[in-house]
Amino acid sequence: MTERITLPLINPVQGHQAIEAAWRHAKAWLMAGHRLTLEVRPEKRSDAQNRRLWAMLSDISAQVDWYGNKLSDEEWKDVFTAALKRQKVVPGLDGGFVVCGQRTSRMTKAEMAELHELMEAFGAQQGVQFTAPEWMAE
Repeated sequence: MTERITLPLINPVQGHQAIEAAWRHAKAWLMAGHRLTLEVRPEKRSDAQNRRLWAMLSDISAQVDWYGNKLSDEEWKDVFTAALKRQKVVPGLDGGFVVCGQRTSRMTKAEMAELHELMEAFGAQQGVQFTAPEWMAE
């Protein structure tokens, strides 16, 4: 058994119907002796939110010098996710420091929207002209 079912639950009526359909599949697997895990979690960030994130990071990377340094898109992502989550910084194995960050692929839609807002506020302070339209995150 390698099949995995992912069901978006949008509203109570649709959600109930989806769960009933999933139960029919789960019951057959359980009756056949398989063990299953049910996971209920908030919806993860959308592909559109991710595309807008990388467009915004590219704009910031191209337009902002950070304390005399040009940071890459990936480095800016680390800076923003660390700021958003108030993450800790620990000494690196060979000197320097490492930010214990959060992967944006694990963020919910709400967390990604909060990250976009943080980046927009920072961009406004730094005079960044964003090329990614807001509708791109929808």
